[in-house]
Amino acid sequence: MEKLKSISVLGKGVFILSMLVLLSSYGIAQNKPFNVYGGLFDQSELDSLALSRAAGTETITIFAPSDSTDHYSNGVFMTAFKGVLYCQWQSSAMDEDAPDTWVAFSRSLDSGLSWSAPMVLAPSLSNGYCSSGGWWIAGDTLVAYVNTWPASVSPRGGYTRYTSSTDGINWSPIEAVLMANGDTLKGIFEQDPHALPDGRIIGAAHFQPGLLVSPMYTDDPSGVRGWVKANFSNLSVSSHVSRELEPSWFLRGDSTLVMVFRDQDGTYRKLASTSNDRGENWSSPVRTNMPDARTKQSAGNLPDGTAYFAGNPKTDKTRIPLAVTLSKDGYWFNTAYVLRKGAEGLQELRYPGLYKRLGYHYPKSMVWNGQLYVSYATNKEDVEYTRVALSSLVIDSAIVNSISPDLGKGIEILFDINGLVNISLTDFHRNAVAYIYNLHGQMLSQQAVPGNELKIDTKDMGAGTYLIDVRTSNGRKTKLFNTRF
Repeated sequence: MEKLKSISVLGKGVFILSMLVLLSSYGIAQNKPFNVYGGLFDQSELDSLALSRAAGTETITIFAPSDSTDHYSNGVFMTAFKGVLYCQWQSSAMDEDAPDTWVAFSRSLDSGLSWSAPMVLAPSLSNGYCSSGGWWIAGDTLVAYVNTWPASVSPRGGYTRYTSSTDGINWSPIEAVLMANGDTLKGIFEQDPHALPDGRIIGAAHFQPGLLVSPMYTDDPSGVRGWVKANFSNLSVSSHVSRELEPSWFLRGDSTLVMVFRDQDGTYRKLASTSNDRGENWSSPVRTNMPDARTKQSAGNLPDGTAYFAGNPKTDKTRIPLAVTLSKDGYWFNTAYVLRKGAEGLQELRYPGLYKRLGYHYPKSMVWNGQLYVSYATNKEDVEYTRVALSSLVIDSAIVNSISPDLGKGIEILFDINGLVNISLTDFHRNAVAYIYNLHGQMLSQQAVPGNELKIDTKDMGAGTYLIDVRTSNGRKTKLFNTRF
């Protein structure tokens, strides 16, 4: 048994009380903004993560390159306005973020089955370039955000501008998005702002100098003015780029805002931060157990409140497959469906270009007409989306019932007269560790549970009362026990 030094000294009553509090039904989830069921993604199944496809899942191509068109596309984002579907993306002849990059858009009049040829939403700059910034609908006006990257801005960064239309065809001159003090938004807009139930718009931008991400909000329904940078601190900054990048957010069942980030530190896990005051102040980001291929993602809520992620839940840089992950309450993400697989489900990369590679890149999402739409760039050249009926996105009720409210279900702790503590786990519980404390709060033992069973000999601990705390990736159970040796 490994002996460890004391990590804390508490009064006997305070310690017991604090340990009992850990038994609350959502104790583990409250330590982090959310948790993901440990057995959800099988990383050994490279093309699908062993996920099934929801009934009726459908993929449609909006734009496919040819020898006579641009060959690079990325930053794909859709919206629906006055019964018409719209899609915007950044486009260039060959390379990512090249000086010829401009913002394209296309429309569909038949619910997304066929699409117009790409049209110009924002041309490139004479000294710099433009990229897609996403959409906002303000009443009878469609707003298109345009991220603007002047070559003169150093360190690398930019501004947010916009153009608007009431018919989706004729667009206003491009002008600056404004902060609450009237200044130009000196940052690169993240593409999927959405509103709280009370109307406040929550978004994020990568602010100058460089690309330093921060949440922001506005109470102006136009979405083009009144923006306020939230109180938020980056974990670290390297070469004028924050560790956190390209966030999205969802609303948890307790009305907490949860913003998730790409982690540039190479953990291949999402970072997350929370706000309980309508987006004005945010907690320090923490690493979660949600796999992420270090890429842009999309998060949100379905009409019934279900929280979701759309992205690439991989533990390496491979952006294959594309999946949607669901949580009934925003605490426990326990169900996932594959949207696009690798291998035979992925078309070939047809044209070369800087930073182009196989995969489903930079997904963003929306809900429209009873379906979830996830748009993305396949191989950074095909502009596509996958949609699935909300009725097909069924939460795994068996897993829900085993997680909440009894986090200890499936963890058995038994004691025998010979001083042995016998721990057994169901297959639902993974990565288990057993801790033993005395009633002064001193941790006496820490042992991993190999497989599903562990026996701990407590005879050398001395007579007294102790607490055993078994923690797994999906649950937790604690018990008091006595020894007489």
